[in-house]
Amino acid sequence: MMLGKKITVDFFTQDVLVVAPELLGKIIAGRVGEEYFRYRITETEAYRGTEDLACHASKGRTTRTEVMFQMGGSLYVYLIYGMYWMLNIVTGQENEPQAVLIRAIEGVYGPGRVARKLKIDKSYYAEDLTSSSRIWIEDDEYTTSYQTGKRIGIDYAGVWKDKLWRFFTEK
Repeated sequence: MMLGKKITVDFFTQDVLVVAPELLGKIIAGRVGEEYFRYRITETEAYRGTEDLACHASKGRTTRTEVMFQMGGSLYVYLIYGMYWMLNIVTGQENEPQAVLIRAIEGVYGPGRVARKLKIDKSYYAEDLTSSSRIWIEDDEYTTSYQTGKRIGIDYAGVWKDKLWRFFTEK
């Protein structure tokens, strides 16, 4: 059940600082079993490259971060605190690790809650959003204004904690 236009790889291969705010207002859609879901994205955070100390890629290329080093359009999914899956969309070009954390969708706030609502788990790691039949992003031409703020929960990241790389729709 697709109501908008499925976003193509060209969108995802742009720089994370372009993609993160552009995802606001887009629809994250898919299906679990026979049930379809569609939610508007309302908050994102950008993580950009090996120099960004808040980005997992700053620790180097590992089994966990491998997908971040691939061309944009896949999902980077990981577990925190042993209980919350985080849903990230890889962006940019190959070997330029970047990802957008989906922090909120309409009616659901917090990245752990978002992943739980969408039933995201480890099986979604490296899922290709452009060809998947269980999760994708749609553009239905909806536009929204947004604000920026500091990213959340990265006090350890030095000067990188002060980047205004969190994007959220105005309420």
